[in-house]
Amino acid sequence: MTDKSMRTIQQEVDDHIGQFKTGYFSPLAMMARITEETGELAREVNHFYGEKPKKTSEAEVTVKEELGDVLFTIICMANSLGIDLQEAHEEVLHKFNTRDKDRWERKDD
Repeated sequence: MTDKSMRTIQQEVDDHIGQFKTGYFSPLAMMARITEETGELAREVNHFYGEKPKKTSEAEVTVKEELGDVLFTIICMANSLGIDLQEAHEEVLHKFNTRDKDRWERKDD
């Protein structure tokens, strides 16, 4: 596995979507897809870590697979709206390291 920047990943998703006439769905449709994929992730987490065992008739799906689906859909939404997720990540880390720096108790070093 190679390390990739978020910009590279966003470009890979854009290249994939760009090969289809449909292109990106509308922001509202993608929000619905993110919600759907997040629900599927929640279901898998509940099966794996919660008290609800999977039915024997249900397909074997992993939390990793569902996280990948959520990530792909979020990248699609960001791409369609022209949002650079690498910048968004840097901005949110700055926020956590400044505004929220004293919000949680730190580990003793």
